[in-house]
Amino acid sequence: MKTVLFSLLAIGTFALTSCKENKEHKNTTDTTMQHDMSTMSDSPAMDNMEMNKEVTVSEAKKTSADLTELYSHYTHLTFALSGDDDKEAVSAAKGILASFPKIDKIGFSAEQKKEFADLESSISEHAEHIADNAGNIDHQREHLDLMSVDFYDLLKDFGTPKPVYKVFCPMYNDNKGAFWLSDSREVKNPYYGKEMLSCGEVQEEIK
Repeated sequence: MKTVLFSLLAIGTFALTSCKENKEHKNTTDTTMQHDMSTMSDSPAMDNMEMNKEVTVSEAKKTSADLTELYSHYTHLTFALSGDDDKEAVSAAKGILASFPKIDKIGFSAEQKKEFADLESSISEHAEHIADNAGNIDHQREHLDLMSVDFYDLLKDFGTPKPVYKVFCPMYNDNKGAFWLSDSREVKNPYYGKEMLSCGEVQEEIK
């Protein structure tokens, strides 16, 4: 009976010691892994990776185009239509068409090049309609409405040469409304001209 008791006691002691050693070994391993992870996160290599990532994102956001000349012809167009001058609107539309080939797109990503090309194509189509419709100012105004949506996207995504205001006319197009872009808060409505020159309100400033 004593022999059995001693055997059980020895087995229990061995098991307890093994559990303790395994636990200490696990704790040591966990501590080592935590230290290694901490060392990696503090290492210059990890810091450089994070910095490079931030620079890449920052540069992507800063990529812009010089739209000064293009936008000046757009404002010329809105002024012409606000003065009911369809022939001057033709001149402004031709200026828009002539400005696009001069814009430097170096530095654009593949995605930005595609987006810019799509907007250029759409704006040019509307400019051609305006240029081809001297004597039909209503048709010119219809295309200004559509063109302004594209110009808004262009300036929002590729930068503005100066602060620009989005001005909304609630009555145009059977009270559906339409907006245009202006570098002044002063309202000169290109959709109604002298008939309702001051109809509109500033909705947004783009800068």
